[in-house]
Amino acid sequence: MSDEPREGRIWILDTETKGTGAQVVPLDGRRAVEGHGVVVVQPKARPARAPEPKLPRRFRVVDVMTGSALAEGADARTTVRLLEGIRSPVDVSIQVWEEKAGRWQQLSRRESQMLWSLRGRR
Repeated sequence: MSDEPREGRIWILDTETKGTGAQVVPLDGRRAVEGHGVVVVQPKARPARAPEPKLPRRFRVVDVMTGSALAEGADARTTVRLLEGIRSPVDVSIQVWEEKAGRWQQLSRRESQMLWSLRGRR
């Protein structure tokens, strides 16, 4: 059996060891005898957190030659339609708005290729 912590598992402080001190070990199958160096610690119940709803991604497309924004705050569908009129992936910079960071983040090469691969599909 693994000693990795699992939710709902009860761990005890076993003080019966000699020389090196106490150890925290799982209670699994041990018999706790009152007054013989075993302390039972009940795990704390963790409140269940609802996952945060995912907002739709917002994209910014910038022409690398002029530095002008071709789209800002566009959804994915609008961004793909815009890319249909662009000759090459190296002609534009595609960024996505990161809500937690509060800033625009450059898409990775793989992410950009994924958007480019959606061009022409309906």
